[in-house]
Amino acid sequence: MGYFRFRKTFTILPGVRINLSKTGVSGSLGGNGATLNVGKQGEQVTLGIPGTGLSYRTPLSITLFMLLVAVAAIVGIAYLISPTTVHALLHWWQPRWF
Repeated sequence: MGYFRFRKTFTILPGVRINLSKTGVSGSLGGNGATLNVGKQGEQVTLGIPGTGLSYRTPLSITLFMLLVAVAAIVGIAYLISPTTVHALLHWWQPRWF
């Protein structure tokens, strides 16, 4: 049997959103490819391939959190050294119309 769903999203800052639904309120941080969601079900991480509809969602663990922080630090340091290279590598998958 079918049911109605409701969801409304408000963008607070680029990459920061508040999500309202009939089951509660949650907050999201991130963008295409990786998002951290904090809500009724706890902290969840969604990793996906933008434009394909494919994604993987898992609860946030300490190990995963530390891995994400390490990757962000490495990318940040690389960006300080060579911003154009990092930008090109982060966007290699995007079709030309983006």
